[in-house]
Amino acid sequence: MSKGEATRDRIVERAWQLASRDGLSGLSIGKLALELGLSKSGLFAHFGSKEGLELEVLKAAAEQFTNTVLRPAFTAPRGLPRVRRLFKGWLAWTMDPARPGGCLLYAAGVELDDGEGPQRDFLVGAQAGLQAAVAKSARLAIETGELKAALDCEQFAFEMLGIVLSYQHARRLLRDPKAEARAKLAFERLISNSIAP
Repeated sequence: MSKGEATRDRIVERAWQLASRDGLSGLSIGKLALELGLSKSGLFAHFGSKEGLELEVLKAAAEQFTNTVLRPAFTAPRGLPRVRRLFKGWLAWTMDPARPGGCLLYAAGVELDDGEGPQRDFLVGAQAGLQAAVAKSARLAIETGELKAALDCEQFAFEMLGIVLSYQHARRLLRDPKAEARAKLAFERLISNSIAP
């Protein structure tokens, strides 16, 4: 890895930490440059714009989510073990102490939902891909005979996403000590309603 690539990676890592706490709009090239001991122009040269930096931060967060949640889940056997591992990993991701500000992808979804631009476009694609992966895991559980043949896999994915989003809201904003238990109960109900006879 070249010195320039190492510097770029260091910038993105720190920007991700700040954005998870302050939001993408809270990223400041000046503040970031000061924290990293770089000139503003030097930092700017790596990304071309604040928007370019934001996009790289989103890409890094999505890649880390894939490596931390999706890939390990896909090593589990097809069927319910994979669906369960995906859910468990997703919950753990949202509260990982390495991301004290929480899930940047979730926060960015709230921040970017009514906007336009490449950051929103990237996030929409990443989230659509995540829902497709959950739906595919449900389809594979149908093939193993564990879930109902008539299950609407896209609805299953929608409901699983809803559980994770509710969990994040209850845990982070409301600081509900029962958030995790409630999320797990909701997930078990989703599985129970989807199980093959």
